[in-house]
Amino acid sequence: HSPPSRLPGLTAKAAAILSAFPVGSFDPVLPAGRSLLVNCSTSCPHPELITLETSLPKEVIGEDQGWAAFRLSNVTGDSKIFCSAFCNGSQMTSSSNITVYRFPELVELDLLPPWQPVGENLTLQCHVWGGAPRAQLTLVLLRGEEELSRQPAVGEPAEGTATVLAGRGDYGANFTCRAELDLRPRGLGLFQNTSAPRQLRTFVLPMAPPRLVAPLSLEVGTSWPVACTLDGLFPVSEAQVQLALGDQMVNPAVTIHGDTLRATATVIARADQEGAQEIVCNVTLGGESREARANLTVFTFLGPILNLSETNVTEGSKVNVSCTAGPRVQVMLDGDLARAPGEPAQLQVTATEGDDGRYFFCNAILEVDGEVLHRNVTVQLRVLYGPKIDPAKCPQRLAWKDRTSHILQCEARGNPVPQLQCLHEGSRREVPIGTPFLVKLHHNGTYHCQAVSPRGTYTLLVVMHVQGKQKRGCGDEGASSGGAGVHMFTPSFSVQIGTPSWSASS
Repeated sequence: HSPPSRLPGLTAKAAAILSAFPVGSFDPVLPAGRSLLVNCSTSCPHPELITLETSLPKEVIGEDQGWAAFRLSNVTGDSKIFCSAFCNGSQMTSSSNITVYRFPELVELDLLPPWQPVGENLTLQCHVWGGAPRAQLTLVLLRGEEELSRQPAVGEPAEGTATVLAGRGDYGANFTCRAELDLRPRGLGLFQNTSAPRQLRTFVLPMAPPRLVAPLSLEVGTSWPVACTLDGLFPVSEAQVQLALGDQMVNPAVTIHGDTLRATATVIARADQEGAQEIVCNVTLGGESREARANLTVFTFLGPILNLSETNVTEGSKVNVSCTAGPRVQVMLDGDLARAPGEPAQLQVTATEGDDGRYFFCNAILEVDGEVLHRNVTVQLRVLYGPKIDPAKCPQRLAWKDRTSHILQCEARGNPVPQLQCLHEGSRREVPIGTPFLVKLHHNGTYHCQAVSPRGTYTLLVVMHVQGKQKRGCGDEGASSGGAGVHMFTPSFSVQIGTPSWSASS
């Protein structure tokens, strides 16, 4: 810290105590280059010639009976001063020691290594230039706020050292050197000057190489995941990973879990890499590296090729399916093997409603360097059919009561997907399908439920019987509010399933 520009009360205190009588003395302490006011006084009734003896430049700034005041300018070093006076022919003296203090000019902690292995000793070294008085100057080495060593300042520059065993907890720790000028015994404070902090980076890199998981073989133009894992890293976030297939660098995705680093990437084999190749994984931390290598064969694998004579057909059409591959490749179509490697596998199907959305699966099998390789391909078939309404999923007889809530369940199917609506035979009023609605008397009657698509129309008749609520009179059960008797009966149902009508088929 810089010294204060003014030390309150210092000159006044010195002037009051410094006296020719041995009633006590005051030893002033002041920053180098400052001025000092000294008052020499005596209780002698008629003192003669009050003077100040010093080697420092001085000037008289005031005097009167029993005192004289002097200013000492530009005090740059320790000195001793004497006040003297004559009283009744005798000389009386009093002395004080002036102590000058200086703050250190520079406090510097030596550079730390870029990386420090965990478990190895680290030596810290601090240098301090200037500072006085040296007896009150101390060098302190710190880790954060933790004091590591405290040593007196010796020599110019003064040097302090400390040794610490580097640990994981020291990663990112700040180390500093502090110079302490303790002037509290002289009535002043503790002045401190601290160096710029140095941050330490510790690391752990195990001796074991990474674990590399890679394919034994790779087809030209195809890709395959590669994984490289190394445990026990610290700090794992600082580790760098490189993956390469031959001379081809790949960009891995890196994930971290605890002290484990895992790098994954997808490698793609080029035609010019066909033959024996090598995959290399390199992990670097703290200026050191660990490497793993794996051999693989890059090869050509032609096929499989899966063909359908048509992928969009109408119901009842015949579809030819074939699967082929390279000369050494065995193919399997929907579970049936071809007669021999290099020969195609074939089948023929007659398209039905159940084949809509069906996937045909072809598997190609090739052995490379003792490893059995598989390649698969699928093709989907779309069959145009319908529209249709399944009577089992659309009840044709319904008996509901007036002012009750019900759901008309009815489903249609087909490709393309048909639109379904149910219309009253007389009023053409539409009732909702699949959602609750309030049933009223006017809903009574026959409904035409129609499934419509670009391939035609399918109609199913649904009869809905709505029963009015029974009302009770004052003296006659079953009497209506108008006095006419109402007879209860069990409803009878009739179902009309019309022959489906078709239009616009293709």
